[in-house]
Amino acid sequence: MTQTTALPTLIPRAVLFGNPEKVGPQVSPDGKLLAYLAPDAGVLNVWVRTLGQDDDRAVTADRKRGIRAFFWQEDSNHVLYIQDQDGDENWHIYQTGLASGQTRDLTPFAGVQARIVAIDPNFPDTMLVGLNQRDPQLHDVHRLNLKDGTLELDTQNPGDVAGWTADNRLQVRIAQVLLPDGGTEIRLRDDAQSAWKTFQTWSPDETFGGVAGFTPDDRGVWLLSSVDANAARLVQVDLASQQTTVVAEDTQYDVSGILSHPKRRTLEAVRFTRARSEWTLVDQALAPDFEALRQVRDGDFNIASRDLEDTTWIVSYLVDNGPVYYYAYTRATREATLLFSNRPALENYDLARMQPVSFVARDGMTIYGYLTLPVGVESRNLPTVLVVHGGPWARDTWGLDSQAQWLASRGYAVLQINFRGSTGYGKAYLNAGDREWAGTMHDDLLDGKAWAIDQGYTDPQKVAIYGGSYGGYAALVGLAFTPDEFACGVDIVGPSNIISLIRSIPPYWVPIKASFDKRVGKIDTEEDFLKSRSPLFKADQIKSPLLIAQGANDPRVKQAESDQIVEAMRKNDKPVEYLVFGDEGHGFARPENRLKFYAAAEEFLSKYLGGRAEPAAPEESAAELRQ
Repeated sequence: MTQTTALPTLIPRAVLFGNPEKVGPQVSPDGKLLAYLAPDAGVLNVWVRTLGQDDDRAVTADRKRGIRAFFWQEDSNHVLYIQDQDGDENWHIYQTGLASGQTRDLTPFAGVQARIVAIDPNFPDTMLVGLNQRDPQLHDVHRLNLKDGTLELDTQNPGDVAGWTADNRLQVRIAQVLLPDGGTEIRLRDDAQSAWKTFQTWSPDETFGGVAGFTPDDRGVWLLSSVDANAARLVQVDLASQQTTVVAEDTQYDVSGILSHPKRRTLEAVRFTRARSEWTLVDQALAPDFEALRQVRDGDFNIASRDLEDTTWIVSYLVDNGPVYYYAYTRATREATLLFSNRPALENYDLARMQPVSFVARDGMTIYGYLTLPVGVESRNLPTVLVVHGGPWARDTWGLDSQAQWLASRGYAVLQINFRGSTGYGKAYLNAGDREWAGTMHDDLLDGKAWAIDQGYTDPQKVAIYGGSYGGYAALVGLAFTPDEFACGVDIVGPSNIISLIRSIPPYWVPIKASFDKRVGKIDTEEDFLKSRSPLFKADQIKSPLLIAQGANDPRVKQAESDQIVEAMRKNDKPVEYLVFGDEGHGFARPENRLKFYAAAEEFLSKYLGGRAEPAAPEESAAELRQ
């Protein structure tokens, strides 16, 4: 690469992938305290301060994996968080008392996964928890006493329920089921003693959707549903009459979130994620607040937390070329006070901009995505990394993307494509990906690459394909099915054989297997078809170098998925590097592991694409991970 001298200062990996300085602030229900995640002894823990003061103190004491998800208990005296063991995704729920400093495991069952079903400010000492203790395939709902830790069975899973919803009295009233054909059934009951009855049935071709919540009087529900529309709308359905009212809709984009009052439960706003995140107000009383928030700073804002009386909001601002900024917003005065940003060191560097793009695929379908170009060099004939999102039923969105900034800082153009089958763009876009793993879903990636070349951004001889989970699978497909298209590939926890992937899914995924049958293929009757879409069986066609990184405890994509394609490639003398992280699962939670992976990936990409590379520090060495 001849243009490196014009690139700005390299952004260190530690700044992008090390622990954030502070992140995820939440105001306590009583409005007096602020909790957030920050490192303590180098590991992410929950910290608490009095709102408006500087009396910050760590209240949890994790010393290994780091806490990534927490929330306030409704009494404002405890914080609750979830944690697994080395990435096994058997989540436990922990409670830490602010006064005592004591932490206890509320679901101390080995090999059991806990899911939070519901909490409610009117029941501050109770939580509804799903546990697959009775049957590993199914989560029963238990009522957890947050004072004494006792658990009692509330609702037993009849054998097919994938998700539960409680009403505003903390009663389980809704069950969501995936039917054998991939469709959805929503069941309703009047109360805990009543029988279940079918409330709604959706065909397999509807978008992913479900219950967004009960109306304040519990006489209706808000549903995210694409029935009678292309994109998922927010509709209100009367439980007695099933009369349906459309609350918010877009002909192309699915509803991506709602905002409701923390105490009154009234619906206030609906979010659509188009090229960027946009809010549609339902309650016009919030219009002055939203207008005030738009003036605070550039970026897409989100109301991350509110106190029960709705006097204080915690608001985050997402930009594409800087850290995430968090503010405390006082509704009475409509004033916002900066709390902190998640990675203030980013302000010392020139970050790249992320631009929404679209192109027409070979069959005429318009495909959407994002392009990030390096700062300081002409955007012509650049080495390029095609970064493929996981899921695949997910999508890339606009905003700060540490991987995109890392690659752009090294001199690469970064192309992120929301190929058909991605979510958010309506059911026609989603369903166009059915049975198209390694088919038209891959064609979209190739067509995006061709578009970037035609636009002059990309050097056709220097394109890498890179991704995690489904994105890792896509990288394997790129090298195995189209061996002349890419100079190299990087696969992070990607499946190599769809057959063995489905046969080894976690037991609690069994209720959603019908979705795989529809959208990927039926393992019971279509093994040859699934084999034809599996990179493992084309490993002998791979020509370009490949880097594979795998978590040893991954419950979704087992280590065997990576082991088998590495073995096949080495048997055929194909170039592959293999890293196995013994204390990780489906991705890399620990910052020391992230830094080792990105150092190895950076060296790998520099070798085959010619971009810049930051020398690996001794603690970033991946030598002991290589297999």
